[in-house]
Amino acid sequence: MQGELSQEQIDQLLYARDIGRIGCYAEGRIYIVPINYVYDGESIYAQSMHGMKLAMMQANPEVCFEVDQIDNASNWQSIVAWGIFEILKGEEAAQALQLLMQAVTASIAGGKSLHEMRTLSAMAATRPGISIYRVRLTEKTGRFEKTM
Repeated sequence: MQGELSQEQIDQLLYARDIGRIGCYAEGRIYIVPINYVYDGESIYAQSMHGMKLAMMQANPEVCFEVDQIDNASNWQSIVAWGIFEILKGEEAAQALQLLMQAVTASIAGGKSLHEMRTLSAMAATRPGISIYRVRLTEKTGRFEKTM
């Protein structure tokens, strides 16, 4: 059986996952990369070193975001969302970083790698060239397939 996910199911999957793919477009090129993220019910928050992804999103802040849960070819859920990218500064960046750190801490408590925690901790401390950003989601759709 195939079908569409409800908005509640879409939100549940966005909360449950911590890796998604962000797609951006600028200067005639499309770029899609995986990111670690946290979802707060309205926006996704992430961090990135300065590079192609940030440059493209700054040039064109309209982005696409994808998250999936795939058990096998006949049992999966997938979400595609669209939104507006913005780099955070000051207190907003500090609050977003706190959300990201909490998510990483929860992942580690659940058995995930310490590497993620070290990466965020080092980034948060002093590394120049790191940006904390938000994508305010404006539209979310989701589909699924499930065998009976």
